[in-house]
Order: sequence, then structure tokens, then C-alpha cells
Amino acid sequence: MKVKTFFLSLFLLFSVAVGQAQKPAMTQEEKQALDFLYAYMAQSDKIDHSEAFYLNNVRLAIKARREMPWGAKVPDREWRHFVLPLRVNNEDLDTCRAVFFRELSQRVKGMSMYDAALEVNHWCHEHVTYAPSDARTSSPLATIRTATGRCGEESTLTVAALRAVGIPARQVYTPRWAHTDDNHAWVEAWIDGKWYFLGACEPEPVLNLGWFNAPASRGMLMHTRVFGRYDGPEEVMRRTPRYTEINVIDNYAPTARLNVQVVDANGQKVPGATVEYKLYNYAEFYTVATKQADGYGRSFLTAGLGDMLIWATKGGRFGFSKASFGKDSLVTVALSYDADNLPLTGIDIDIVPPAEHANIPPVTPEQRALNTKRFAYEDSLRHAYTTTFLNDAKARQWAAAHGYDANALAPLLVATCGNHAAVCHFLASLPKEQKTAAVRLLKQLMQKDLRDVTEATLCDHLAYDAQLSCEKAGMSGETFDQYVRSPRIANELLTPFRAYLSKQFAAYVKKNNKQTVAYYQHNPRLLENFVNNYVTLDDSCNLSAAPISPAGVWKGRLADRHSRDIFFVALARSLNIPARIDPVTGKVQLMGGSKTQDVYFDSKGLTTPEQGVVMADYQPTPTLDNPKYYSHFTISKVSNEGRLQLLNYEEGEVDMGGGTTYDNLLRKGTHVD
Repeated sequence: MKVKTFFLSLFLLFSVAVGQAQKPAMTQEEKQALDFLYAYMAQSDKIDHSEAFYLNNVRLAIKARREMPWGAKVPDREWRHFVLPLRVNNEDLDTCRAVFFRELSQRVKGMSMYDAALEVNHWCHEHVTYAPSDARTSSPLATIRTATGRCGEESTLTVAALRAVGIPARQVYTPRWAHTDDNHAWVEAWIDGKWYFLGACEPEPVLNLGWFNAPASRGMLMHTRVFGRYDGPEEVMRRTPRYTEINVIDNYAPTARLNVQVVDANGQKVPGATVEYKLYNYAEFYTVATKQADGYGRSFLTAGLGDMLIWATKGGRFGFSKASFGKDSLVTVALSYDADNLPLTGIDIDIVPPAEHANIPPVTPEQRALNTKRFAYEDSLRHAYTTTFLNDAKARQWAAAHGYDANALAPLLVATCGNHAAVCHFLASLPKEQKTAAVRLLKQLMQKDLRDVTEATLCDHLAYDAQLSCEKAGMSGETFDQYVRSPRIANELLTPFRAYLSKQFAAYVKKNNKQTVAYYQHNPRLLENFVNNYVTLDDSCNLSAAPISPAGVWKGRLADRHSRDIFFVALARSLNIPARIDPVTGKVQLMGGSKTQDVYFDSKGLTTPEQGVVMADYQPTPTLDNPKYYSHFTISKVSNEGRLQLLNYEEGEVDMGGGTTYDNLLRKGTHVD
């Protein structure tokens, strides 16, 4: 199929799927599958999508099982956990299953299961190639519309495509490599009783082959989160009410089991302690696995043959110890410290990564030549599609023709990629007096936002903006743009929340005989008590999913901690109150006036903690004159619970400079709590 034709059918099919999302009678098979999904579904998915939406996907999964030649081979366990679920990671859910089944079912129907998995990956490569981006995961259809994705998005797309034709698939990732500052995600597919791996959107002639064979053999941990309560042969790392986290490192590297004993300062066993297994990467000790010790204070992990830091906590006390997998069979960690009693002397820890043991499957010259030829052809198909995007010249021409400042708008239009039609349609209909505000709104969006933001979302935020001005609100234009106008708060999917929240809040205040909306605007700290009373906090309700939308939190009155924080900021901004989530510390903050105020939902005290200054000395060397954050150093705080929390300072652009360094952070000092 031609690429342009595919995208036309994609949007037509989306419209049809939405229009047909009714609620007809269910068969027993459909009801059981739907019950399974709802039993483990995240709160955001329950609120943001209808039962008819999930029933349609259940029917598509059953249809694929019946019509694809390998459908009868797939056991119930693998089908239930690795075909039926629509969610792969924390992406926004869409109608991709219907689109992918239509595009792929006939293309792979006459193939073996093994060859079909390879063919699906070729199809994915026709539409998407790798490009780095921020950590928010686009939906599969948004990734295709953009034609690029980071590895997490490529693997989410490929898993969704494989599941659409009834092949069990899962996203596998290393939280961090052990030997280099990076991580990666890829795909495993269940083929005729065995799990194979493949590089998503990076087709090879055979399975179990990718550019990462060698680094994976040096990995210390690869894992995946399986929807629901899964009882497969793999080592279970963690069970939650929503998913089962399993360890699949044995598929890639030599491994060993490490046992951990947690004791208190007196040497007594500590049952139920939290044990974090930390790998050194990006200049921090990053937690790659978290486990709860048993009733005897014991924990264990199977990992690659390298070193980790074991960090244990309970009741605000903590301790740590280095461990070498393959050398140490048992490590004892004593809870010797708390937040008021920290180790103040330097501690040297020598961390050694695993050795390389790459296992490369054989590929004939004929297989390689055919794959290379197909690879180039697929690149040409994708390139033909991306030529329909707006380049700088076309963007400037469009901006000038519609009365916009071309210098300001053109770079934004170029960044929209395959979403340019939606953004241009939004901009084209605006009256002259709103054009400047619309461009300022777009400037507040991230690059990925421009690629998948909807026209409804833009209209909602701009319509709200048209009723306000920073002069009337008594704040600077910069404060207004960043902390009132901007729809971007954290890593949530952008949604049209302003009109909805402002209307619902006004009605709630009036109905419950509370103070007026204006009273809250003049006393924004009252929103803290409102959110505390209105929203029930449940950190297990939304595990492994995208944040609940602000409108979804209002409707459900239930949220995990992160979604609650986003909701607070969204509600404040909807009431013209400047607010944010601090990107460095993760704290919720009110930004009005001359002083930033921290918001503490779990504390009666409404005071911002005292701050000090942290400084460091460094003597430049010929090879390193200015150490860089995430490459050479990081700073973490010890929480009251005894766990480490990284301070997320700005990283800067790869190969473009900028970001946080010793010079701009620690030479003269930086303020911290």
C-alpha cells in the first residue's frame, strides 16, 4: 500500500471506529476478556475511554485469534497477557488495533509465525524510524503520523502491531545499561512456544538479532511489566494491583542470584524493608529494581555479572552496600542512617560492569542482501510521506498568507510534522486579535506536543486565554505564559481541561455554599485544602499508565500522587492562578507574587522549608574543564523515608551545549531545601 493511501485509511478508519463504538450484547468469551481488562485496568483508562471502546478491542483480539493461522497455537495465558491488552506502556490509547489488523492481516496471513513477526517489523519500519525525544510516550498512531519515535515509542508501536495480528508480544527494556550512560527498549515476540527478541522498527533477516546483541550481553537487568497477575516461568520482581514485573535478563546475558539480608543497627533482621538495586549510570545510582524484603528481612535478585549498590530503607532509616553479582552470594545491609544522621565523609565505590558475551545468530549473505534492499525501499516509502510535512519555505509561505509573523510561526509549523493539518486548521480560523496569542500558546508546547496536540485542546486553551490578559491578572507576561497560559504541566497528554475545570469548580463552590471563585483566586492556598478534601489519593490506582487527565481526576475524584499534582496545577491555571510542578525537585508550587510557595498536600504546615546553599570545589583538568550534570556528577536528596531523590536539573541539548554544569550550579552555589 502506498504510504499516503495508508494515512488516509488510517484517519477514515479512526472515524469509523469511533462512530461504531456502540454497546451491543456480549458473548461469554467477550465478557470474560472484558472482565479481565477491567480487573487490572488503570484509573486513567477507565475514565478516559468507554466500555464500548474496550469491547471493540476485545472483539478485534478474538477475531485475530480465530482468523490468523497461528491463533490456535497461542495458549490462553500468553493470549490473555500479551495479545488481549491494548496498553503496552504509558502511551495514550487509540484505535491502532483496528488500523493495524486491517493493514497487516492479509499481508502476513500465509506466513509462518516466525516470518510474520519479521514482516510486521518491516511494516513498522516503513512508517517509523528512530529519533530522540522527551520521555512522554506517543500513542502508536501518533508515532506513525510523526514518522519518528524514540525506542520506547518504536517498541510500543511494534508490540501493538504484533498483538493486532494475534502474535503475543511485550516491550522489554533495560532501565539503564551497565557500561554506558543510556538505556534501551525493544520487543519480544512469542513464536511457536518460545520468546524471541527483535529491534523495533529495525528489521533484521532473523529474530534474536539487533544492534544491541553485544551491549545486551553486558546488561545487568532486562525486565517488562505484564498486564494483570501473570504466573509464567520468569522470575517475578514485583506484583502490583495492575501489573506483574518480571525479570528476563536470562534471555540475554550470563547471570547470578544475589541474596540480601537487611538488619537494623543492632544486627536484628528487619522484615518488610524496601530494597533497591541501584546501577551506576548517568552519574547517579539509579534504581533498576525495587523489592520488599520478606518476613525475615531477606530479598534477592538475578542479574548480570557486574556490580550494583544495594540500598535498603524502613521507617526513615537506611543503609547501603556494594554487591558483585557472581562473586557475592549474600550481602548484609544495616540500616545505620536516617535523614538527620547522614554519612558525611566521602565513600569510594569501585563499580565494575559485566564483560561482553555476545551471541550472534547466523545470517546468510543472501538473507543480508535481501534485507538491505528491503530496508532501503522502506526508507523511501517513509521519506515519500515525510515530504508532505511543512518545510521552512512552505511554513513561511503559509504563515505570511494567513497574517502571521513568519519568523515566529514557521519553526513551530515545521515541528508539527504530520500534525500540521490540525495545527494549521486551528490557526487559519482565528481572528486577527487572537493570532499573536495563538503563537505564544504554541511556543509553550514541547516538540512532541506540536506533533500530537489536538485542535480541540488548542481551542480550549486559547478561548480561555482570550478572556484574560496578564495586565488584568497583575503578573508579568513571562509568568503568565509559563504558569497560566501553558497547557503543559508535567508528562501528561495535553487535554482540553480549562473550560471544563473552571465551569465545574464554579458550580461546586456555588452548590456547596463555599466561598466564591474570586475568593480562591485571592487566597490560592485554599486550593490545597480543596484538593485534599475533593480527591482521594490512591497510588495503586494508576500504575504503569499515563497520568490521569485533569478532567478525569475531577470526574473520578481519585488519583495517584502524580496525577493529583498535575490536577492541582491545572485547576489553579484554570482559575488564573500561576502554578507549576518544579522540574528539578518535583514540588508543586504557587508562583504568584514575589515569592514561590511550596504546596504540601500531606502536611498541615503551609510554610516553605528553609533553604541553604550547596557549593563544591573543582580543579579543572586538561580533559575536563567544566563537569556536566548527568555525565560527571548529580545531586540527590535523602527523603524523610530514607530514599534517594534525584534533583532533575536541565540536561541541555545533545551536541548543542547548554544544560547544567559545575560552573553554573556549584561554583558559586545553588539554593536547596
